[in-house]
Amino acid sequence: MAEIIHPTILLTTPNRSFQGHESVVNAVAVLPDGRRIVTCSRDTTLCLRNLEDGLVLKKMNGHHNPVLAVAVSGDGQLIASGDVNGELIVWQGNTGEFLTQSIKVRSNAITTLDFSPDAALLASGYDWMMKLWSTNTWEVQGNPINCGADVNCARFSPSGELLAIATNKGIEIWNPYTRDRVAKFKAAIDKDLSLVWTPDGTRLLSAGSFSDRTIREWDTSTWKQVGDPWRGHNDRINALAVDSTGTFLASASSDKDVRLWRLSDRRNIAIFTHSWPAHCVTFSADDKYIFSGGVDGKVSEWNAPEGQAPEVSSHSF
Repeated sequence: MAEIIHPTILLTTPNRSFQGHESVVNAVAVLPDGRRIVTCSRDTTLCLRNLEDGLVLKKMNGHHNPVLAVAVSGDGQLIASGDVNGELIVWQGNTGEFLTQSIKVRSNAITTLDFSPDAALLASGYDWMMKLWSTNTWEVQGNPINCGADVNCARFSPSGELLAIATNKGIEIWNPYTRDRVAKFKAAIDKDLSLVWTPDGTRLLSAGSFSDRTIREWDTSTWKQVGDPWRGHNDRINALAVDSTGTFLASASSDKDVRLWRLSDRRNIAIFTHSWPAHCVTFSADDKYIFSGGVDGKVSEWNAPEGQAPEVSSHSF
């Protein structure tokens, strides 16, 4: 019987590279209309960009310090950004204009932002705390969530019923409305830096720092790890993204690679190599492209393989 292998696609040249920032691109998000992306940078700005021609529609100025996090609401009406000085700004999704003036959240960096699926709440993380904001009043709702360790990433589940938080000491799962902690478990050997849910909510993927350069898969019904860690990266994994069908996982690393994995069998089917460390990654709204950015200050657009990776027979009998 023929042995089937799955070749890895290796790419070093993207379809397009978008300029516009003068320093590191820390985060990228796609607006739900599929025609625009927004990026944030160490240069203190955000760029709202038209994907059809690649031009910057709006250079969003308002922060006075490097911007670490950006999030877009599911309806595309809101863009939120947070910087290293603990300042939060909310922008109009259609125009990139101010919706709120700068909100001082804390003296230290806002490391992560995420909107709930219904766009009613915005989660912001800093130090060891999470705050949940009403998107109607921009007031904090309830008491902050105390995680007991520095927060690196927080992501709402697809249903919005849970909030997963990656910290320097493990992963915590909270009910954002009752403030009950549902689960707490050790994941990476050292710090957990990034998280992403599968669209059906049955799996949570997490990734670690340089001490644990792996991706781990968690069953969200038991919070037990599924299988062995996924290996391939040689440095910290800064961001994770899953396509809308739950077919592919993308991971961005300081080893300069963005890797594309097939969730069904965990195979690494493509590697997109940057000239400098990669800090962020996401899929286009139609899943046809992958956008990634990092230390070179550019955003790269790559073709995402359609469907399943090609199969090649390496032996015949």
